[in-house]
Amino acid sequence: MAIGVFDGVHLGHQHVLAEGRRLAAERRARSAVVTFDRHPAAVVRPESAPKLLTDLEQRLELLAALGMDLTYVVSFDEARSKESAEDFIDTVLVDCLAAKAVVVGADFHFGHQRRGNVELLSEVGQAAGFEVDGIELLASKEEGVEAISSTAIRAALGAGDLASANRMLGRPHEVRGTVVEGDRRGRELGYPTANVAVPADICLPADGIYAGWHLRPDGTAHATAINLGRRPTFYADAETSLLETHLLDFDGDLYDEPARVRFVARLRDEVRFHSVDDLVRQMATDVDEARAVLGWQRSPG
Repeated sequence: MAIGVFDGVHLGHQHVLAEGRRLAAERRARSAVVTFDRHPAAVVRPESAPKLLTDLEQRLELLAALGMDLTYVVSFDEARSKESAEDFIDTVLVDCLAAKAVVVGADFHFGHQRRGNVELLSEVGQAAGFEVDGIELLASKEEGVEAISSTAIRAALGAGDLASANRMLGRPHEVRGTVVEGDRRGRELGYPTANVAVPADICLPADGIYAGWHLRPDGTAHATAINLGRRPTFYADAETSLLETHLLDFDGDLYDEPARVRFVARLRDEVRFHSVDDLVRQMATDVDEARAVLGWQRSPG
């Protein structure tokens, strides 16, 4: 089994999970993932908990797609945060899942005050009948990071370096939310947008204009020009950033629909224009560039 939060299920996580599948195959055992229903930091230090790269639903989908036989989700609450590392091993790894082999990243910590580590796992495992494989994290020379990690990906997204974040993820960064009613300003300008309300604990990229995909509940994917920001041409001091998607060659009602937005490429920074006409001209350029980046052909007519 592989243990971790696995926020983002990035290439480093996939390396750990692949080792778990290999060990399972060698031992003719089932491969399992042990993860948590929320990031432990959200309980232990909520004031400084990191934004999430994936919500639980998305994380479970990504884990399932990697071919593990089962995923065991541990409910992480205040009581669990005070559980000793030894008790966690006994209740989850031994009594519940009958572990034969455990694989974790070399820097893995768990249990009350993060006192559990690879060394402790190995010591307890000798008596409990399971072996431990603590593997070094994948480095990324291209991104200039010693290890591919959720922290490194969040930093890249915050810096506007979507390309690096996507390479470390192994796919486009995706956020999920619900289409809500906005001020309809985009429609007035000739570029109607869907305003996607994303939960506050989800990690968004830096403000800017992006090319990407808007996925609807029926599974259809629509090429989209994405505006993420505070719309400085119209608002001098907006409190929060707004995620808006302009679906290319689409005319329909999206209100109240769940939406999945994938960020493929960053096109430019968000800037304040001197006039609405200047903004509209730039929007036309943005749409054309998004179309080219995504390889989306213009609909007839």
